[in-house]
Amino acid sequence: MLEKIYETTEFLRERGFVNPDAGIILGTGLGGLTAKMENCIEMDYRDIPNFPVSTVDGHEGKLIYGDFGNRKVVAMKGRFHYYEGHGPEKVSFPVRVLKYLGIKCLFLSNASGGLNPAFEIGDIMIVTDHINLLPNPLIGPNDDRIGVRFPDMGEAYDEYLIRKAVQIAETHGIKVRKGVYLSTTGPTFETPAEYKFFRTAGADAVGMSTTTEVIVARHMNLPCFAVSIITDLGVEGKIEYNTHEAVLKEAAKAEDRMTTIMTDMISSL
Repeated sequence: MLEKIYETTEFLRERGFVNPDAGIILGTGLGGLTAKMENCIEMDYRDIPNFPVSTVDGHEGKLIYGDFGNRKVVAMKGRFHYYEGHGPEKVSFPVRVLKYLGIKCLFLSNASGGLNPAFEIGDIMIVTDHINLLPNPLIGPNDDRIGVRFPDMGEAYDEYLIRKAVQIAETHGIKVRKGVYLSTTGPTFETPAEYKFFRTAGADAVGMSTTTEVIVARHMNLPCFAVSIITDLGVEGKIEYNTHEAVLKEAAKAEDRMTTIMTDMISSL
């Protein structure tokens, strides 16, 4: 794997992706943050060696390097999912490339279903922990040059970055929630019984991404910060028929608030 990481990293460096301070992975319907970036270099995933191709609406499939929040960042405008047929190693491969490009922190976003009865559609939830029900991307032989065989996940989401995000949100008058994110394989939305089960297990939101990327980032000792945009509710009495189009619509409504938080956080690195 390390040889593939080197190959992809060198390919990107030769095209100007040099010394980024942070990496950003943008979830369903949340790619608009890249409009705030300046002096950009863009590459389609299909043109990058060893990268998979995104096949989901709302995931444009571009790697973008540029200035954001007074820092150099690399943003993934669209991510990869297990349900697209990509194995866990393939889903998480771009995270390893971002690390070897030089990022110091990884910022992630996703659209998710709210399980906490106190949540409302449009809420921004800062992820404090997760429950991973996707195949673990570290299964298989371990390369000690990349990370340890048994990485600790006691602080999967960086506590300092979480506190910083709460302070920034308060400064801007943005309401945020905090909670546990649970990931499933998808692509089906959850049944009412599954919503109830996940809530009983301790989850506040459920989605189909993020945890695989965070596990790989922590394997390489990379600090992570993640937010979930609550685009629908899996709360008894509030469950409605859901579609991917509805998720995109609700995610777009919250994007400006999320971008404000991300901008200030990256500026303060």
